[in-house]
Amino acid sequence: MPRYAFVGVVAACVLFGASTFRPALAQDGHHGQGHAENHDWYQELKQPGTGLSCCNGTTNDVEGDCRPTRAYVNDDGQWYALLNGRWVPVPPRVVLKQLAPDGSSHICASKNGMIYCFLGGSPKI
Repeated sequence: MPRYAFVGVVAACVLFGASTFRPALAQDGHHGQGHAENHDWYQELKQPGTGLSCCNGTTNDVEGDCRPTRAYVNDDGQWYALLNGRWVPVPPRVVLKQLAPDGSSHICASKNGMIYCFLGGSPKI
């Protein structure tokens, strides 16, 4: 393979990887990712049992606590969600009994991983 063709293949792989990484990051529950796009309805969410806000972040200069994530329910009914790229069990006491407007899963948690609120997404068919 000529050298210029090899460089072109490498460049295409880098561009493809960069374009696919960003959306995946927003669905892995990374702190601040996707907060601004959903802040209007995040600020209405209340922590079960306390009535405190789930959303303590703002959209201006402060990363938000709430963000989209991927999640699943295991066989015994326990939710698991991606939080900063790691699968973690979601404490039942923080699970909200409502769906997000977009039908996806969302998690509200501090930078150190304390989960305030969680909305499980609707099953995908």
